[in-house]
Amino acid sequence: MAATILDGKALSAELRATVAAKVAALRAAGRRAPGLAVVLVGSDPASQVYVGSKVKQTEAAGMRSIEHRLPEDTSEAALLEVVAKLNADPAVDGILVQLPLPKQIDSARVIEAIDPAKDVDGFHPVNVGRLSAGLPALVPCTPRGCVMLAKRARADLAGLHAVIVGRSNIVGKPLAQLLLAENCTVTIAHSRTRDLPGICRQADLLVAAIGRPKMLGAAHVKPGAIVIDVGINRVATADGGSRLVGDVDHEAAAAIAGAITPVPGGVGPMTIACLLDNTLIACERRGN
Repeated sequence: MAATILDGKALSAELRATVAAKVAALRAAGRRAPGLAVVLVGSDPASQVYVGSKVKQTEAAGMRSIEHRLPEDTSEAALLEVVAKLNADPAVDGILVQLPLPKQIDSARVIEAIDPAKDVDGFHPVNVGRLSAGLPALVPCTPRGCVMLAKRARADLAGLHAVIVGRSNIVGKPLAQLLLAENCTVTIAHSRTRDLPGICRQADLLVAAIGRPKMLGAAHVKPGAIVIDVGINRVATADGGSRLVGDVDHEAAAAIAGAITPVPGGVGPMTIACLLDNTLIACERRGN
């Protein structure tokens, strides 16, 4: 039996509709709309498309969108000055500095300069620490989306053995904390893991977040497992074009898994939807 497809487009639409309804209720009560500031440095094509989508969906949810597009040669000091002004602006609830940043800018220093209460990416060390300690925090958007999609396949994840392939600060590590909070048993695998297929085949919930196209195949999937594919890789096609594929060989895995996310249309749409929800959460916590 073919695996159930976990539709990120449909789930993200539900979450965005919920956020929009809450924003409308805020405004109907005479309170201001949440404000999300997005800062883009340089002209990376993928980042420009992503930022454009964030701005469009922010406005569609009834929120205020503030956009700062800075040139490639922007200095670290100039970027930190923009962040400081956004920290001080009471109408800004969320600040997102699009990564990657140009080489002359220290990304860690910029992230640490963002007010943790406005850190809707969930990357600030304060939010990372609070998540690890099980305290309320702004949580990274992609891991949040992964958990929500997994719960579409199984509402209660408690007791599952979750294997996360990838140990990045953006996905792997925060996702491990979220799954521990769901009472999963969590294994993080990475480039130095021995017998990766064997480890992955133990997983009731397998998450691929490694950035290598179709690295995980049928040999990595336990029959009936939930497979969440975070990868978005552009590969060449025979006709000279290109297409997007995940870190999982979808066809091979779908023949064995119980449920699986597609690429595109799986985790990707959830990231922006969770960003909007984080902005609303930040707004409410700040007392609007």
